[in-house]
Amino acid sequence: MRYEFWLGLRYLFAKRRERFISVIAALSVGGVAVGVAVLLVALAVMSGLQHGLREKFIGINAHLIIEAPDGVADPEALLARIDGAPHVAAATPFLSGQAILRLPERAFGVLVRGLDPEREPGVTRLEEYLVLGSLPSSDEEVVIGAELAALLRAGPGDELVVISPADGDKHPLRVSGIFRSGLYEYDAYLIGVTLGRAQRLFGLPGSASGIGVRLADPQRSEEARRALQERLGAGVSVKPWSELNPALFAALKLEKIGMFVLLALIVLVASANIISTLIMMVMERTRDIGILKTLGATPRSIGLLFTWQGLVIGLVGTAVGAALAGGLIWALDTYKFIRLPGDVYYLDYLPVRAEWGDWWKTLAAAVAITLGSTVYPARQAARLAPVEALRYE
Repeated sequence: MRYEFWLGLRYLFAKRRERFISVIAALSVGGVAVGVAVLLVALAVMSGLQHGLREKFIGINAHLIIEAPDGVADPEALLARIDGAPHVAAATPFLSGQAILRLPERAFGVLVRGLDPEREPGVTRLEEYLVLGSLPSSDEEVVIGAELAALLRAGPGDELVVISPADGDKHPLRVSGIFRSGLYEYDAYLIGVTLGRAQRLFGLPGSASGIGVRLADPQRSEEARRALQERLGAGVSVKPWSELNPALFAALKLEKIGMFVLLALIVLVASANIISTLIMMVMERTRDIGILKTLGATPRSIGLLFTWQGLVIGLVGTAVGAALAGGLIWALDTYKFIRLPGDVYYLDYLPVRAEWGDWWKTLAAAVAITLGSTVYPARQAARLAPVEALRYE
């Protein structure tokens, strides 16, 4: 081991009259640790929000949506053209639109989705989200969200009346099941009926709004979208699930970048403590620097001695911060003790997700900032002349 390393550690952990400097160094470590921990937890929350919303949206919707300007007049023919396409695992027709749910005392709008009970489980997770009952198996049944069921105080077997937007006819439906997706807007406003019932409800016999497609690998959605678009031609449009709410995911991505820049300033402020610590140490060790230079130490060696001290503070602080962040992220992910109001946010708890890309960028940035904070003190120490250092000793 070079002498700069062990001598630098000895200076950091002084026992007697320089103990104050050791306390300042400990505070510097704490500042870096807090900054790193806060940054990592904040990024984990933003990643968790992105991942949670993505999984919820994919769960209740298909990976790809195939639509035509005037609807799909023959969904079975379009399904036959999709069959065997690259990356496609399953597909199902759907018909969606708004209708009026009539109650004895009031009425309000709902989003109606006509689905194929046999094909739907292969494309979405609606069946997995069921907490009671089953998907509608006949045209007289309807599945509703848990928030809507709580509002209506309805359960399996109860009857609801939906008014057609096409002709104003009343369609009595019996609740077959209740689902909970975790997305408040779907749980409170979405109802599912059979495709045949939706066609009669909207006055579109034999038609569908589009085709929902599940992919074998959702990460290859763009590749699959291009392949399907080429296969089906210009008469239809193929959209990925992310275009269902592009503004939301674009905002989350931008907020994550802004959060990284903003919270990195905490580490930058903590690095100011490192600068002050090293400056005080240079002043305290002026005599030692003079003696070392008299014995033949080079300016580079003296600079390395103080650079190593600052780097140790940065590495220890970064490691402690990473450990704190890991423990807090684990606790948040395991116990989910921070709940969110479902009528305000899309999710009912605060999700967290640690991504290795965020971690190595954060840790590298923290070490780089702390290393940069050593440049000025180390340079001043290296430039100190032996005569000046020993003049008053």
